[in-house]
Parts: sequence; C-alpha cells; structure tokens
Amino acid sequence: MNRKKLRGYREFLYVLPFIILVLVFAYYPLYGWVYAFYDYKPPAPLSKDLFVGFKWFHYMIDNDIKRKQLLQVLVNTFAISGLSMLFSWFPMMFAVFLNEIKCKPYKKFVQTVTTLPNFISWVLVYSIAFCIFNSTGVVNSLLTQWGVISKPIMFLQSSKHIWFKMWLWLTWKNAGWAAIMYIAAITGIDEELIDAAKVDGANRWKTIWHITIPSILPTYLVLLFLNMANFLSNGMEQFFVFQNSFNKDYIQVLDLYVYNLAMGNGGYSLSTAIGVLKSLISIVLLCTMNAISKLTRGEGFI
Repeated sequence: MNRKKLRGYREFLYVLPFIILVLVFAYYPLYGWVYAFYDYKPPAPLSKDLFVGFKWFHYMIDNDIKRKQLLQVLVNTFAISGLSMLFSWFPMMFAVFLNEIKCKPYKKFVQTVTTLPNFISWVLVYSIAFCIFNSTGVVNSLLTQWGVISKPIMFLQSSKHIWFKMWLWLTWKNAGWAAIMYIAAITGIDEELIDAAKVDGANRWKTIWHITIPSILPTYLVLLFLNMANFLSNGMEQFFVFQNSFNKDYIQVLDLYVYNLAMGNGGYSLSTAIGVLKSLISIVLLCTMNAISKLTRGEGFI
C-alpha cells in the first residue's frame, strides 16, 4: 500500500466517528416517517396499527378550519424566517466592526459577552425576559415609578409585534456566535491588500467597504443559502417557552405546531406527516439554493 492510500485511510478514520453520529442521529430517525402512513395509537406496536396510506396528508387540509390554521402557521413561519433572512447581514457587520476594535482586552470582552448567550437555554432566556418585561417586572416598575405609564405594558402577554420581538431575542442570543464564522473569514484576508489600500490613501471606512466586506461576502452567501434551505425550520424551543394564550395564534411556527399536535392532541401520525412534508420541501429548497449558488458564484456548497 503506497503512502497516498495510507494517508487517505487514516484521514477517513478521523471523520468516521462524525459519520457514525450523523447516521445515528440524522438518518436512522427517518425510519419514523413510516408512522405517517399508519393510524398510530400508542403504546401498541406499529404492526398492530391500521395502515391508512395518505390519509393524514389529506387530513391536514380537508376542511376550511384546518386549512386556515395551517395557513396561519405558515404565515408565522414565513414571517419569522423572512425577518431572519432580511437581517442576516447583521452578524457579518457586527464581526466587521468588532474586528476594528484595536483595544484587545475590550475586544475580547465584547466578543465573550455577545457569545455567552448562545450557551444559555431558552428556558433561562424566558426567565430573564419575565423578570424584566413582565407586568410586575423591572421595566414596568420603573416606568410606573417615574410616572411615564399609569398601567403596566403587557410586553409578554401581547401578540403585537410578536414576530419582531422573537427576532430580537433570537438575535440577542445568537449574534455573537454567528459572528465567529465571519471573524475567521476576516483573519484569512491577505494583510498585503490592507497595507496596499493604506498606501493608496484609503481610510478605515474605505478599507472595510472595498476589502473586508468583499473578502467575506462569499462566506455570507454560503451561510445565507444554507439558511434559506432551512426556511421552514425555526426550531420550537424559543416559541414554546414564549407562547401563551394571548400570542399563541401568531407565535406558533411549523415546528411548534407539529409538537403541539403530537404532545397536546395525540396526533402522532398527523404530526409525522407534516414533518415529512417539511423535510421534503427543505430538501427541494437546499437543491434550489445550491443551483442558484452555482449560477451566481460558479460553485455550489454541496
């Protein structure tokens, strides 16, 4: 065996544990799709359940009430994902301006403070939000003492601007972590380009506009395309902890809708059917974004 083949086998062994993890946690659960074609009623085994074919796929849209509910869920999902796409440049610009901080201790402090929220669970995030923005929380108490308001403002118990509120909490939690990828891309910029720009008389703003941003733009486009492929996947943890009787109709995204169907109403087969459709649509979106990437950038990301 020559050295090149030996090196190839050794490198394959490096990534083998990660391949196994992906197979176990990403592909093996796809077996659960079979529940979408049965009238599953736990705890009976699947072999004793009735095979119903595409019944549950038709069931989700077989009357006006269900169609209206599903449409509202899709509107919520598209609105929140759309906001994330619209402001997807924010982590990139945060990384650019963070890179411009010359005081290293302060720079590390800012990066640490903005990255730590990513490791806080959404339950704790909601606890923080409850203490600050509840009807008896810090904000309402201060505003009442100062005479600004006469009755508490229902920040959490209201559906007004709920999509924008959810985007703000998501940005606060993930902006610092999302900026790490762009910081890594910025460190890969050739220093000779920056030095040449300074020799030509470019100030810091022109250097950012003509060198830094164009250099990290390919990274931004790849991440944007990947996020667009996951357009229907908002996650459910954030919306689960923030939902209440006042905002449920406008905060229930597709992932939370699937969870509520399964755990709240016992609609295991129906929720699985919706999950199957969501996964198939995500695959189509991924392939579409990859094709667009090839047309615009000359190369795909898969």
